[in-house]
Amino acid sequence: MSGPLEQDLFSHHGETVRRRQAPLADRLRPRNLDEFVGQGAILAEGRLLRRAISADRVGNLILHGPPGVGKTTLARIIANHTKAHFSSLNAVLAGVKDLRSEVADASQRLDRHGLRTILFIDEVHRFNSAQQDALLPWVENGTLTLIGATTENPFFEVNKALVSRSRLFRLQSLAPEDLSRLLQTALHDRERGFGDRNVEISHEASAHLVDVAGGDARSLLNALELAVESTPENQEGVIEIDLGIAEESIQQRAVLYDKQGDAHFDTISAFIKSLRGSDADAALFWLARMVEAGENPRFIFRRMLISAGEDVGLADPQAVVVVEACAAAFERIGLPEGLYPLAQAALYLACTDKSNSTSGMFEALRHVRETQRQDVPPHLRDANRDGDAFGDGKGYRYPHAFREHWVAQQYLPTGLQGEAFWSPSRQGWEGERRERMLERRAAQLAASAEAVDEHPLLVSSGPEQPELERWLQRQLSMDGERLQELREKLWSDMSWQRTDRVLVLGGRSLLWSLDPLGAVAEGGLTILCSSSKEQMRLEAQLQLLDPIHQPTVITDVDELERLNPNQGFEVVGGRLNQEDLNNSDLERFWSSVSSRSSGGTQLRLLLSEPQLGPAGGLLELMLSDGQKRRASASLQQLAEQESAWLSQKEQRRKLLDHLDRCGWVTRQSSWQESLKLAVEPALIERWLGDDRPYRRALEATGADSETAVSDLRHELRRQRGRHLPQSLRHWRIEGQLN
Repeated sequence: MSGPLEQDLFSHHGETVRRRQAPLADRLRPRNLDEFVGQGAILAEGRLLRRAISADRVGNLILHGPPGVGKTTLARIIANHTKAHFSSLNAVLAGVKDLRSEVADASQRLDRHGLRTILFIDEVHRFNSAQQDALLPWVENGTLTLIGATTENPFFEVNKALVSRSRLFRLQSLAPEDLSRLLQTALHDRERGFGDRNVEISHEASAHLVDVAGGDARSLLNALELAVESTPENQEGVIEIDLGIAEESIQQRAVLYDKQGDAHFDTISAFIKSLRGSDADAALFWLARMVEAGENPRFIFRRMLISAGEDVGLADPQAVVVVEACAAAFERIGLPEGLYPLAQAALYLACTDKSNSTSGMFEALRHVRETQRQDVPPHLRDANRDGDAFGDGKGYRYPHAFREHWVAQQYLPTGLQGEAFWSPSRQGWEGERRERMLERRAAQLAASAEAVDEHPLLVSSGPEQPELERWLQRQLSMDGERLQELREKLWSDMSWQRTDRVLVLGGRSLLWSLDPLGAVAEGGLTILCSSSKEQMRLEAQLQLLDPIHQPTVITDVDELERLNPNQGFEVVGGRLNQEDLNNSDLERFWSSVSSRSSGGTQLRLLLSEPQLGPAGGLLELMLSDGQKRRASASLQQLAEQESAWLSQKEQRRKLLDHLDRCGWVTRQSSWQESLKLAVEPALIERWLGDDRPYRRALEATGADSETAVSDLRHELRRQRGRHLPQSLRHWRIEGQLN
């Protein structure tokens, strides 16, 4: 029976043999920080990590970097310097059971001996979410100090909670001078390297090994070991390593890569830029150069997939499909016939349309990181969880229920309305859809602002009242359907000609200009605003359009009269509100418009007349509840006053008279629209707040406005959460100039 001493002797002998037979890369692992090569950014004298290792105060670490840069070696050096117990696991081989065992042992050491445990997990990103979650409580309470090593980006592949509780150190690929020093160490170290053998390596061979290793120390040492062990001694007992042997050992030819190690990256850069620049000949040349140098085709396909997304993008959505299919074909058939799909993918990318609009993703990421308020709009929230309790999902409009399977509604967070992250090119598939998408984007923004001018007495807001403005945006995001229908009725039966010149009136938003914008040639559209404030709002919407398609914007009749005398209009139309109808200069305005029109010029006007104000809506609500008797006399009187304020009958008659005198032959039609307004504090303030148009109209009556306001506010508050009836009468005036 063998005793303990005999076992120790055998163990020692076995360990000695194992070390002697271990790969060169393992034998040459640095044993301390002084032997460590490279990574001066984190391990130079005075750096945080070096001080922490020296002081044995290493906390939770995640070491991130490519293979062969020293992550595992650094963990072993920490193990040699620490007084804590050091354990290690490989995430490829270990499971939850192994983790639990390490945690139990660490807990015992801490409880019984006060001994800390450092757990090193190599390839930590290979742990699944459950395994990483199992680590978290023990890292948090200090039972374990974690050192994780990963070749993948830890922000994407490692549990965010683990990352947030660890210091992240990124190890860079080793510089050529670091690899050269390591090569010389391997050649001259008598104990662990080849110092006990007579090895001579040419300058070209050593430069090639350093160059092709690409910053990977393990790759360099493995190639050197293969070269030395496979090369017999010459007659003088010397092992000579020349360039040919070095090429065979690292399996890449040197002729196409320079001695500084830059050509590998320069060549792939030239290849990608040739694809981006649509030079098929140059792309094939650089591709051939990489193939001849022994570049891994999987690396080339990977870079082409990136190019398909970055440089081609939506100009040709099939580009990704083609490259992926070619990559799959290459995997199936291999070399040399695999060169056909390799070249096919490169030529497709070089020859197809280009667009980098997908880079808008990075602008969106910037906003995500910088914007504080990013709440999901209520109508977009998941209605399957507590939707009834919180109103989630209510008001969402299902696009497939509408014509063209689209409806204008709010999709961005309220604070980001109007932001544009996607800048479509004019190329290929994307170019074919560009105008339609830009118009829909503008329609989204226009619909968000349009009903601000539904009626000045009932709907009014502005930048000076940001809270009201945000409330209004939420309300109007649900108005896309009805505004779309009104827009269609305004321009129905129009026979657009590409050469038509169009004047759009009441230019408070782009919504009413979308039809002519898409129908007439560039420069054929002029929009007339009633004020510089409206012009600024409109121009903000116009920024979403391609500059070449942006219309001319004017602000008053003076600018209209200053237009080129030869600039007439074949179509005049738009949506007018009460402010437009009350214009004291209406006769001059229509005279000027008519003078710039010719016989046969088509006219399309839309007028919207609210039938109910707040008081009238309350009376209708009480009537539906059978409570009209409870309505106060002041409320009923106020409802009658509202009808007079809101009526546009007289203004409409004056407009028709002006049109008749200017030579327009018109006809009119009307229809009723019923709406509901949710009673909320913001709605009440929109009507009854200080200096609101409705409040000013009430004060102008000379009655006891304070009592009326107080009574109305009280009654509206009682109805909070309910929906107030609202009714609109729409008038369409159409005709032509004689």
